[in-house]
Amino acid sequence: MKIEMKAVRKLRVHWPIASETFTRLAEGDAGALKDEAGIVALLQALVDSPALGDFGNYQHVFESSLGFEGFTCTEGANPTLGKAGQPTISPTFVFTTYFDAALDDADVELFVQHIVDIHPWEVPVIELTGPISVSNTALPAVFESQAAS
Repeated sequence: MKIEMKAVRKLRVHWPIASETFTRLAEGDAGALKDEAGIVALLQALVDSPALGDFGNYQHVFESSLGFEGFTCTEGANPTLGKAGQPTISPTFVFTTYFDAALDDADVELFVQHIVDIHPWEVPVIELTGPISVSNTALPAVFESQAAS
């Protein structure tokens, strides 16, 4: 199998999860994702956006990790968790996926807005990179010659 590099952009979303879900995931229980409504909605957004996580023969590709978000709300905030002036720590599911770097900005804006709409935080942490390169399976020579004709 030949591997080539493909120009993509990275989308990373930090998503709060329940402490119980965090513990289950840390213990290796991937089924915990199905019991966390917000993560179910996030993963459905991935499936509903075919441009996200497209690695040719593999679709809806994502990576995840567990961590914590820390913040202190100010008086003007309307937090889902925490109170103004108090440091808050939230167990967090960190979701990362990729999409073709050539994807139209309007399409990118649509799926980022969808994530904002379903995210429980007032101001979600969403990272969007410029083009980077990731490994991708190269098409076999037979298909490449057919595509060129």
